[in-house]
Amino acid sequence: SSGINAEWPLRPGKKNRKAVYEHLFKEGVMVAKKDYNAPHHAELKTIPNLQVIKAMQSLRSKGYVKEQFAWRHYYWYLENDGITYLRDYLHLPQEIVPSTLKRPAARTTTAVPKAKPQGGSAGPKSDDRDAYRSAEGKSVGPGQGFQPEFRGGYGRGAPQ
Repeated sequence: SSGINAEWPLRPGKKNRKAVYEHLFKEGVMVAKKDYNAPHHAELKTIPNLQVIKAMQSLRSKGYVKEQFAWRHYYWYLENDGITYLRDYLHLPQEIVPSTLKRPAARTTTAVPKAKPQGGSAGPKSDDRDAYRSAEGKSVGPGQGFQPEFRGGYGRGAPQ
């Protein structure tokens, strides 16, 4: 025997599982590259990537997270039941919620006053669409000599 626990890579220990769960609860989401041989997770540097994947698969099988897979990456999203489970597991109060459920702080912006057009409002602006359409006295449309001619022979409807 080499002295290495055969289950070590598959099943995370309590310390690593708690670190994974804390990160998941804090962020509300977890991402892991599908690389079972990676020495560590991209965000949790002290935990092997395989242990993160297995801990999340365990939560998925219990219905606590929703899993997506795209472009060789697993994406796990915390469900409401998962929030309750992790809150109990980590002994957290009700006030603490994942960052995905926190509302962003409302930014206070001051309205910038619009510049008044120069020259007053004597008439419609030249670039105004309504002024173009309601041009009085102007003939709108094609000229009087416009006679469109439609000849067949192009595309699918061509005579054969």
